[in-house]
Amino acid sequence: MGKLTKGCIQVYTGDGKGKTTAAIGQGVRAAGNELRVYMVQFLKGSETGELKSIEKLDPYFKIFRFEKKRGFFWTLSDEEKAELKKEIEEAFEFCKKVLKNKECDVLILDEIMGVLHNKLLSVEEVVEFLKSKPEDMEIILTGRNVPKEIMEIADLVTEMKEIKHYFEKGVPARKGIEF
Repeated sequence: MGKLTKGCIQVYTGDGKGKTTAAIGQGVRAAGNELRVYMVQFLKGSETGELKSIEKLDPYFKIFRFEKKRGFFWTLSDEEKAELKKEIEEAFEFCKKVLKNKECDVLILDEIMGVLHNKLLSVEEVVEFLKSKPEDMEIILTGRNVPKEIMEIADLVTEMKEIKHYFEKGVPARKGIEF
């Protein structure tokens, strides 16, 4: 722990594929250098290939999820949305505790922009959280539609831009590639 002297805030955004994949790649690189990586996945309840792969990198890389499996946000009832909001608040509290106690070197908040877009947390809360980042911790955020307040505080912003996608040719999401 604490092998980083200067931690930055990275954002992977855009409408293209690869935001979570880039964050995981960065996490794998960090874990390979014996940095401790925590990834908190928001708005993801389904089984994905990375869960099994990352298990093999324990104790250096761990994934945390707080939500039960559900459909897409726009398909949820008001009751399910309220339940989801509570789970996300619990996950965010976990993130705050991790930050405060410096439990890892790299903290990934996967799909946090989707949480903000759906107003499950406020932009102000996340900006406040980022401002409390320890000097020697890296934070990586993923998701579309980055609020300008987060863009301004970030040290690196990479936009994944879709030029062409095989979904347009009717290729469905494939196990091992998209999940």
